[in-house]
Amino acid sequence: MQIATWNVNSIRARLERLLPWLEAHSPDIVCLQETKVTDDLFPREPIEALGYDIAAHGQKTYNGVAILSRLPIQDPRPGILGFDDPQARVLSATIAGLRIYDLYVVNGKRIPSDKFDYKLAWLDALLADLQHSHSPDQPVVLTGDFNITVDDRDLWDPEELRETILCSTAERDKLQALLDWGLQDALRMHHDDAGIYTWWDYRAAAFRRGMGMRIDHFLVSAPVASRCSDVQVHRQEREGERPSDHAPVVMDLRDA
Repeated sequence: MQIATWNVNSIRARLERLLPWLEAHSPDIVCLQETKVTDDLFPREPIEALGYDIAAHGQKTYNGVAILSRLPIQDPRPGILGFDDPQARVLSATIAGLRIYDLYVVNGKRIPSDKFDYKLAWLDALLADLQHSHSPDQPVVLTGDFNITVDDRDLWDPEELRETILCSTAERDKLQALLDWGLQDALRMHHDDAGIYTWWDYRAAAFRRGMGMRIDHFLVSAPVASRCSDVQVHRQEREGERPSDHAPVVMDLRDA
């Protein structure tokens, strides 16, 4: 089984990039972020024509998440349990026995700011949802755009970016709290290298200059970790015409 995550930075603007990629790789499950469209305008037909069912939780212009699956999508739930959030940032569902959380974590903008405080509170609420809804011995996958680097290996210049947004100790501590609950960073189970990035700013020729960060993750519970054979970044999708600023990330799971 293959599960992919991709912040497409507008599903309608990036549809001509998404469809050929789906045809070429045929992942079983795809979690999208920043779809930036209300559910009634989500471009279902061309995606369904490739064999995918769709669950979407969107809003106009900003945010938005969607799960595409070749397997039945069961019990889709938008949002974080017990957290009143007008922004469409979370969609969870059960697929093939896995509880999958598709996340577009708050960016936070700058430190300090009200948006940064909102990010930290949002992450606390996500952890509380996990603690209430699941246990670490259940098959749980958290994936998406976390807008947080795990450690300095995920940064093109750790010294320049130290304690800046996406890289601060406060944000990393919240991410570590999710890991401490009982999750593992699936990519780091297989790859220790620095310089594996999933996002490059559109500005300053960041992609060409190798100025990236790894902020798109798969965090998995032990039953999923035991099945994970690899995680790869499809870096080539950041190249070419009208790319998203993120590349897809794909996790391979052995059969249960």
